[in-house]
Amino acid sequence: MKKINLLNITTESINLNSKNIDLKSTFDILQTINNEDKLIALAVEKELDVIAKTVDEIYKRVSNNGKVFYIGAGSSGRIGVLDASEMLPTYGVGDMFYGIMAGGDIALRLPVEGAEDDEQLAINDLENCNINKNDVVFAIGASGRTPYCISALKYAKQKNALAISLSMTKDSEFKMHSDIAIEIDSGPEVVTGSTRMKSGTATKMVLNMISTTTMIKFNKVYDNLMVDVIATNIKLENRCINIIKSICKIEDENLIIETLKKANMQVKPAIIMILKDVDYIKAITLLNLNNNNLRTIIEN
Repeated sequence: MKKINLLNITTESINLNSKNIDLKSTFDILQTINNEDKLIALAVEKELDVIAKTVDEIYKRVSNNGKVFYIGAGSSGRIGVLDASEMLPTYGVGDMFYGIMAGGDIALRLPVEGAEDDEQLAINDLENCNINKNDVVFAIGASGRTPYCISALKYAKQKNALAISLSMTKDSEFKMHSDIAIEIDSGPEVVTGSTRMKSGTATKMVLNMISTTTMIKFNKVYDNLMVDVIATNIKLENRCINIIKSICKIEDENLIIETLKKANMQVKPAIIMILKDVDYIKAITLLNLNNNNLRTIIEN
């Protein structure tokens, strides 16, 4: 067994607030967890400047046909895959954000022994992605020392891609290999080392913020409505109808459904067709001429 020093990793230290948690009542255990979770949003807030820089750099590269590759192991990798997979149904984007998991898809459900320590595995995974200078390799790991992730960051540098990392450890090993390092001080876990807890919560918060803000900058949101949503189920079909009702200020659902069908179930063109009294082709033309900015079209 290879020995590593975990003493300087915050997530591996003892949380004094959860000492003797095994002696507590059900309610007191839950309250302890809840109290610790309350600290996470405040910890994330302290890194907003770095997170904002991250979004701006991602936007710059994706605007130039780049892609974002979340890469990680264990809980961190799973959260990255989750965030990337939500971009298509929520914003109609399937070619900007990708999730890469150490150990492959099977590791989403089952632990793959040794995957997070396999440096060559990260290289192999990224070689399949044809990384270039416009891309972003975004390594995620609570400890900030995962060999798989560090290898990915080094590979990104070799390909002149932007190397970004997210960890829960200040001055982590990730930082030494990153162009931008987001380091959230999430503190010790309630159950020592169980980084699926506070660290996982912080990771999901940060990735949600980054991907959502990027989509807003790409005109995927009007007001606070997801106007590029893809209606893949009944709930989302009804959401599309409600979005059109809200923006067009109409209640005629038959008209909305008829227009949506003519617009291939796309919300933006349907809104333009109703408000500007144009056909689908003209609506698409207007979107193309205005960088897909619905607000510009509506207000002019």
